[in-house]
Amino acid sequence: MFFDRNKDGIIYPSETFQGFRAIGCGYLLSIIAAIFINVGLSRKTRRGKSFSLCFPIEVKNIHMSKHGSDSRVYDERGRFVQTKFEEIFVKYARTHPDALTSDELNKFLKSNREPKDFAGWLASFTEWKILYLLCKDENGLLKKDVVRAAYDGSLFERMTNEKESKKEA
Repeated sequence: MFFDRNKDGIIYPSETFQGFRAIGCGYLLSIIAAIFINVGLSRKTRRGKSFSLCFPIEVKNIHMSKHGSDSRVYDERGRFVQTKFEEIFVKYARTHPDALTSDELNKFLKSNREPKDFAGWLASFTEWKILYLLCKDENGLLKKDVVRAAYDGSLFERMTNEKESKKEA
C-alpha cells in the first residue's frame, strides 16, 4: 500500500518511482526499480485483463505476484507465516541471532534457489540485496526487526519518516 501513492488500489510506475524516492533512493535506482517491479508484477496481478503499457499493479491481487525461489514467509494466499520468518534467523543468523551479515544473506538466498528458476533467483536476489543495501546498520547487519517491518509493510513509512527527520535536523 505504501507505493500506492494516491490510494486508488493501483500502483503505476510513477508511484513506484515516487515511493523509492520517498524512502531515500537515488534517481537511477528509483527508475530501475519502477521499471523492474511494474513490468514484472503488472500481468501477474491483472490476470484475465488485457495487457497495458501503463504496467499497473493491482494491490488487491499482490499475492498473485509470488515468485519461485522466495523465502516462503508468505503462503500461496499472501498470508504471513511466522514460523518461516523465524526459520530464516534460526538457520542463517550465525554471527548475531537477530541479524544477517552479507555472507549469511547470500547463503540464505542460495539455499532457497529452485532448480532452473532463473527469474525467481533474480527476483529474490534483487529484493533482498536492495533491502540489505538500504537497511543494513553501521556494522553491516540486516536486523530481524527491519526484515519483519519489510514483510509487514511498516518499513517504508519508517524510512520515509527517518528521511524527513534528517531533513529537518
